[in-house]
Amino acid sequence: LDNHTVHTSKKTREYLATRPGRFLFVFTPKHGSWLNMIEAFFGKFARVCLRGIRVQTKQELVDRIYQYMDEVNAAPVVPRWKYKMDEISV
Repeated sequence: LDNHTVHTSKKTREYLATRPGRFLFVFTPKHGSWLNMIEAFFGKFARVCLRGIRVQTKQELVDRIYQYMDEVNAAPVVPRWKYKMDEISV
């Protein structure tokens, strides 16, 4: 997980207390957003698809977003993790 406050909020901690031992949270370093795949995806998405564009309508924006997603999904990249959870020191 990243260090977003929702992951460590009082409500989250209360919920997790009702399910002891079910979840093990492993947090990325505070300045390690590059380790978070969704952060990386949206960062690239913003740079490649959205930066500097002007659209005339909301539908044009929606169409550009779907076109980008289609292009990304045409050649998916499957991550190959090199580490196993039991090798990571928490």
